[in-house]
Amino acid sequence: MYLIIINVILGVLVGTSLDMNGVAATGWAVLWAVLTFLAGQLLSGYLVQKKVKVEMEKVQEILNNGKKHLQLKVSQWQNKPPGSIKDAQKIIEKEQRVFIERALVSSKGLEKFDRWAPLMRKQINALRLQLHWMNKEFKQVDKLLPNVLIMDPMMACIKMARMYMRNEDGIEKVFKKHSSKVRNDQGVLIYALYSWILVQQKKIDEAHKVLIDGCEKVENEFLKRNRENLANNRVGHFSNAPFGEEWYALNLEQPKMKMQRQQRYNNRPF
Repeated sequence: MYLIIINVILGVLVGTSLDMNGVAATGWAVLWAVLTFLAGQLLSGYLVQKKVKVEMEKVQEILNNGKKHLQLKVSQWQNKPPGSIKDAQKIIEKEQRVFIERALVSSKGLEKFDRWAPLMRKQINALRLQLHWMNKEFKQVDKLLPNVLIMDPMMACIKMARMYMRNEDGIEKVFKKHSSKVRNDQGVLIYALYSWILVQQKKIDEAHKVLIDGCEKVENEFLKRNRENLANNRVGHFSNAPFGEEWYALNLEQPKMKMQRQQRYNNRPF
């Protein structure tokens, strides 16, 4: 908001100065005022977004480092499990909560741009919503959802998943709005999610139609597999597990930890 006000004032000053000093006719003075405003918006917007990107990268670095740490720990557990699967899951959730809290603290560095960049507050809310979602802090998610700008399929999926958890109406409307914008593989998950929701609701024919539309728009073997399973009445074989972390990040199903099989092997008597 501040940038718009500053650039409007700058444009007016330039236009008024050119007109009053007789340097340019009124029409040309107005044109130069508009051009000054637009140039100021482009330049200042670029500089602010550059600084915003730096703060965003700090948050992303915390998340990447935390993820690598957890992946290393899980890899080590393949040979030496910490106990039961539930114990391992509790450890992962506890350590994930730590680095996500750090990321939330780091996101405060974006607040200084709140009044400078348009829609900056909604961008900050979207970032924090995703972090709270990772921590399964759904009360915070519910507070932020009405005040975020949904720009990508993943955010749309989070909204749909939360609506499903709360048994809310309107999921189809959200799906249609955001699936219509899908142009590549980034939108695969929105079809996978909505078809899964319909299967849970026993709306198998509708789920099949969604997958038919999805397979026409994007190329994905997992969507095709689920489409064929529903077409051949193999509802029990319908699964989004092959989508891996992307699917489990929606907090609708829990992944099966691979170390379970190794643990049984280690406990086998010799």
